[in-house]
Amino acid sequence: VQLQASGGGLVQAGSSLRLSCAASGRTSGRTFSNNGMGWFRQAPGKEREFVAAISWNGGSTNYADSVKGRFTISRDRTKNTVYLQMNSLKPEDTAVYYCAAARSSAAYMGRDSYSTWGQGTLVTVSS
Repeated sequence: VQLQASGGGLVQAGSSLRLSCAASGRTSGRTFSNNGMGWFRQAPGKEREFVAAISWNGGSTNYADSVKGRFTISRDRTKNTVYLQMNSLKPEDTAVYYCAAARSSAAYMGRDSYSTWGQGTLVTVSS
C-alpha cells in the first residue's frame, strides 16, 4: 500500500488549500477504498497530532477541535483519493501534513489505528 500526499505550499493567513492523498494497493485482501483514512500533522518540535478522519464510505467523519468548521475531509473511492479542504488557515496550522490508512473501516482518531502513512506535505501559513 502506498500513499502519496500533495497540495501543500506557502499561503497567507486566511487563505485556503486543498490537500490530496492518492492511495494504491490492498490491505488484508481488501481494496484500499474500504479503509478508514485520516490526516495528521506535525509542527516543528511537536508531536504528530490528529487532524481529521473519514470512514470507508464517507458516512462518518471526525475532526480535531482546532480545525472544526475550517477543514473538511472527503474522499472519492472511485479515484482512491482522500482530500483535506483547509479554509481560513492560521499560522498555527503550519506543519507537515500526513495522510494515513487505517487498519479497518471507521474514522479513527488515534494514531495507533493507522498502519500505513504517506510521506507528508508541508503547509506553511504566514501571518
